[in-house]
Amino acid sequence: MFGTFLINPLYNAFIFLIGVMPGGDAGLAIIVMTLVVRAVFYPAFTASIRTQMGMQAAQAEIDEINKKYKDNTDEKAKRTMELFKEKNIRPLAGFVALIVQIPIFIALYYAFFREGLPHIATNLLYSFVHAPAAVNLEFLGFLNLLLPHNIPLSLVVGALQYAVVRLSVMRSSPSPHLAPEKAQAQKMQQNLMLYFMPALYVVLCYSLPAAAGLYFATTNLISLGQEMLIRRQLVKRKHA
Repeated sequence: MFGTFLINPLYNAFIFLIGVMPGGDAGLAIIVMTLVVRAVFYPAFTASIRTQMGMQAAQAEIDEINKKYKDNTDEKAKRTMELFKEKNIRPLAGFVALIVQIPIFIALYYAFFREGLPHIATNLLYSFVHAPAAVNLEFLGFLNLLLPHNIPLSLVVGALQYAVVRLSVMRSSPSPHLAPEKAQAQKMQQNLMLYFMPALYVVLCYSLPAAAGLYFATTNLISLGQEMLIRRQLVKRKHA
């Protein structure tokens, strides 16, 4: 089922895109595939960002509920869910936005490593998808997608990841109603994520073939673009 409903469709989509890209450029196919999937799941990413902003805006009310019903777990949960419904906060939205990125990476891993591009697994292709006449693994003629240890690409991905995490941290700053020690602990956790995640991405991109770095860079650029778009929409609604 995993192969039939997840790997095969994404693999076919990727091979199809290679076939329609100029010169069979696999790097362009990675970018277009990422754009298409992120466009399809745009509502999930929108809900994720709005939920984080909503959580920050409603933090005072959440703290009040926690304080008032600290000895009544059931009532606290009930009041919290009522508040989330009233504020249109979806706690699972962030989880959905995260997991939809995983299938693309799995499909790319399958195409590049399991089947070993430029080899095409024709037995996996649908009847309406044809193997491309050429598969170009030199993105725009200068980036070999199969080679690891690309320092410039790794640093670019790390910088983009830092920007993405920083925006996320800005959406979830510590509540002024938190106890000082809890606020300090939350701040330390955010600072850890702010520097640990970019460093982790740099190491991953340096260790993996450049195809992975190109995917991560594309994903982070799209995330930043969506963030700016959603913030602009929210500002317009607020002043409407």
